[in-house]
Parts: sequence; structure tokens; C-alpha cells
Amino acid sequence: MSVKQKTLAREFSLSGKGLHTGVQVNMTFKPAPENHGFKFQRVDLADQPILEADASLVMDTSRGTVIAKGEARLSTIEHSLAALTGMDIDNVLIEIDNEEVPILDGSSKLFVEAIDEVGVVEQEAEREFFEITEKIEYKDPETGSSIIALPDNGYSVNAMIAFDSSVLNNQFATLENLADFKDEISACRTFVFLRELEFLLQNNLVRGGDLDNAIVIMDRKISQEELNRIADLFDHEHVEVKKDQGILNNLDLRFENECARHKLLDVIGDLSLAGTRIKGRIIATKPGHKINTEFAKILKKEAQKQKQAKSIPVYDPTKQPLLDVNGIKAFLPHRFPFLLVDKVVEIKDDYIIGVKNVTANEPFFQGHFPEEPVMPGVLIVEAMAQCGGLYVLHDKEEKYSTYFIRIDNVKFRKKVVPGDTLVFKISLTSPIRRGIANMKGLCYIGDTIVAEGEFMAQIVKA
Repeated sequence: MSVKQKTLAREFSLSGKGLHTGVQVNMTFKPAPENHGFKFQRVDLADQPILEADASLVMDTSRGTVIAKGEARLSTIEHSLAALTGMDIDNVLIEIDNEEVPILDGSSKLFVEAIDEVGVVEQEAEREFFEITEKIEYKDPETGSSIIALPDNGYSVNAMIAFDSSVLNNQFATLENLADFKDEISACRTFVFLRELEFLLQNNLVRGGDLDNAIVIMDRKISQEELNRIADLFDHEHVEVKKDQGILNNLDLRFENECARHKLLDVIGDLSLAGTRIKGRIIATKPGHKINTEFAKILKKEAQKQKQAKSIPVYDPTKQPLLDVNGIKAFLPHRFPFLLVDKVVEIKDDYIIGVKNVTANEPFFQGHFPEEPVMPGVLIVEAMAQCGGLYVLHDKEEKYSTYFIRIDNVKFRKKVVPGDTLVFKISLTSPIRRGIANMKGLCYIGDTIVAEGEFMAQIVKA
């Protein structure tokens, strides 16, 4: 069943302090067109650069996920991305006027509430999924962390955390259905151990921090006097330790396993950097931003392979072709030895698939080369061009001809030899206007691209 892409019904804005920079940040989330994805725009910079939510742009994961392009950078993006993914959205432009997404309450809750308020609308284009068809695994031997992706009918996530702490040791969280993200995951806040908090304070790294936007895990004994001093640094009223839970008493846990649920939230946000919607089960053990984003890079690469595989034309030599060689001659003026398409097996609204069987009897092999027969690349290009001409001419009632007036970006990836069967897929890249057709050509042997190119043809009445 197809699923449509979605975007916001209208824009909304949020403001708050950046966790590490402490500066006031304003964000505006805007509806975006189909196939746009998630993109951030630094409107405070002179050229207002756009940073795609893309794993290839990740440049730091030490204190959150940071992306950068050129001189522009943006940090702590994971909670906002988790909210967009968890609310089943595909396309949003996020304008931001500083280098860090505001921490807000330390979760995705306020992002989700704002999305709920403005609403979500369906778009016309279908959503593309990366379907996990076999086990994909990545391990970090230094930390013992691992992430596994397994086949599943939907998108589900398991997260397991383990710390050397008597207060927070092992926790497990699961999200079986993305539709439950709002109620079960979005409100789960980030957490920090007291020892980490002290380090961050000493190094001036949480200038926008607040004891109310993180769960503080009290992993060592501390005097009330020292605790008061830390509270004063955050300009916060004095707090005490909840003896039964090992956290500060200014916050109540929203879930018993809130820490594991927040790690699951981070996994969803970071894996959105793969740039595709995932259909599979993610099992994350001791996840963190580094392993999450490295796994997102792997998923992105595998998704691109899967997308390419889906576009490979399927040729069944036992099926009756749409056009045999005699049918082709009715549309093309080419004849021996220059007719280089043997049959057409499929024609759709925006593409055509043709076939050329390469034999040792081809006349060009007499000179190219007698001892090592290789099909000239220029003839492969000509064969693709002829296939493109058939696409343009096949439905014309009157006599027309095509003349190729431009060929660009031609690449040859593998030599073609006797015995090879070439399958051409020629796709229209824009509507035909004023007798000009622009096309992209791919030449396959099996599932391997051996040549490609872009063509511009003029259509004239014969």
C-alpha cells in the first residue's frame, strides 16, 4: 500500500536557549514541497546557507549531533529531527538564527506539541522507504556499542543502555509503532551524570543549561552545601537528592525508564540523517550520537543501493517485445550496419527500455579490435540515442525524425564484448517543449551500469 509524503499544515516558531552556547535562539518550522526532506537554514548568516539533515554533514558528536557545511554549523539537532520523524512528517524547512537548536525542556515534547497544534497535511508524491531485507550491523569495539537493523513490517526501535552506576545501570525501552512516539517517547528528557555536569560546568560548556531541562543522575555522594553551590551556578532554587531514585528532587520521572526512552528518541533523530524513511526493526545497544550517526551513514549508502536496484530494468527474453526489429524500422531510418537496437520491451509515460544483443559478427569488431573485440563507446552512445529516438517517435502518426543536438556527462564504466546483452533505459528528464526532448540514458549488462549519458534531441517533421 502506498503512503503519501507529508508536511506541516502551516508554520510555527519556537524560541529558547542553546544548551552549550547559552544564546537565545529562534526557530521557524515551515511547510516544504515534496521530496524536500528536512533542511535547516541559518538565516543569521549573510548568505543564509542551507544545511541538509544528512549524515554526510555530521562533523561532531561529542555533546550532541553537529552538522556543518563550509563555515556554517548547527548543533543539537537530534531532538527536533526525532519530533519530525515521530510525527510522520517528510518535508520541512527549519529557519534558525544561531548555531544551536534550543534545548527547551531536554526532550522533543515542545516540538511535538507545536506540530500537533498546526497540523500535518498529505502531499501528492508517494513516500519512499528503505526496506531492511537482511541484517545490517555496526559495532564500536571501543565502547561496546552496537546497532542492528532487521527486517520488519514497520519502523520499530529497541534501545538498551548500560552504565557503571548503582543508580542507573541497565534499562530497556521499546517503540513498536511510530504512531506511539508522541505519547511514549517524545516527552523523555536528556540525562546527565553528576560527574559529567561538574566537568561541563568547569569547562563552561553548559552556558544554557538548567537543572530543569535534564535529569541529573547523582552517581556519587555530595554534600548539600556543594549541591547548593551547583544550583546557584544555574541560578536555580536549592534542591535535594531523591534518595529512592538517585536524582534531584526538582523533577519527577515521566517514565520509570525515561533515560532509556530518551536514548531511543536520540536514535530516531540521528537515524533520520540517513535521508530516508526506514521500514525495519532497529536494535540499539548502548547507543550514542557517534554510533547512531555512523549507522545512519551505512543506512544511507544501503538505501541508495536499494533505490538503484529498483530502477534496474528487468528483461525477460521469453516475453513478446513491444517492437521487434521490423517494428523498429517503421520508426527509425537506420539500417545495417547502423541499426543498434534489436527490440523494445517496455514503453511508459516517461521512459523506454530497449535491447541490443552484441555478437561476434558485428562489423565493427573487424577493426575494434581483431584480437580483443570491444564495442566502441561511441556506438553504445549511438544505441542509447536510437532508443531515445524510439521513445519520442513511437506514438507519432505522421513521419518525424529526431536529431541529437547535445550529449553531456557521458561515462563508460565497463567494456562491452561479444556475448553481452545491453539493456537501455532512457528516461525523459523534463516535458517535451517546442520540439526539444531532454533524456537520461543508462545502459546495463545484468544489474551493472556499463554506460550512461544525457541527451538533448530536436524533433522535426520528416
